[in-house]
Amino acid sequence: MQATVRSFDEATRSGTVFLDDGAVLEFGAPAFDAGPLRLLRTGQRVNLGVSGGKIAYITLSTFPVPASFQAAEGP
Repeated sequence: MQATVRSFDEATRSGTVFLDDGAVLEFGAPAFDAGPLRLLRTGQRVNLGVSGGKIAYITLSTFPVPASFQAAEGP
C-alpha cells in the first residue's frame, strides 16, 4: 500500500500519512524502526506494511516492503 507523508516527528519517530483516498493514518516508532529509514519529510511517497489493521512497516516508495507485511490486510 502506498501513501504520502503528512507529518513526521524526529524525536518520537512517529507521524501520519495520507492514503491515496485521502484517509489519514498514524504510525508509531515501531513501524518506523522496522524499516531502513533515518528520516521522513512531508510529501514523501512511502510504501506501508500493515499488520493487525495498523501500520507496522514504513519505507520509501522505491524500497520493497518485506513479504511478511505484504500479505497483511489493509486497514
